[in-house]
Amino acid sequence: MNNSRILIAEDETVLRFLLTETLEEEGWEIDEAEDGRAAMDSLRHGEYDLAILDYMMPEATGIEVCEWLRAEGGRNADKPVILLTAKAGEKDKARALAAGVSLFVAKPFSPDELTESVRGLLAGGRS
Repeated sequence: MNNSRILIAEDETVLRFLLTETLEEEGWEIDEAEDGRAAMDSLRHGEYDLAILDYMMPEATGIEVCEWLRAEGGRNADKPVILLTAKAGEKDKARALAAGVSLFVAKPFSPDELTESVRGLLAGGRS
């Protein structure tokens, strides 16, 4: 199962690099997107087992990408989505869940915590 393919959409270069390095160490194949539009292009043309989306990105937010993904109905429409965010209010969580986000992870988070979340979602599918 460790040859799963994951999309990381995060506009902060250093964090995107850290996430990629951490998840590649687990044996997962990682693609990166630096903004919401690039994430949508990747999800439209590639096939992924899971997507990790930052909430606040240029071009489209992680929630907008997730809403588009669920509505678009393509091959990734039912794949789990993790939303990374510094906006951890109840309204933000409710909006994320309504958009179809599988898991809401508040920044800052530990790489080990994220790895465990990814492992769990890949094993169990969309929550």
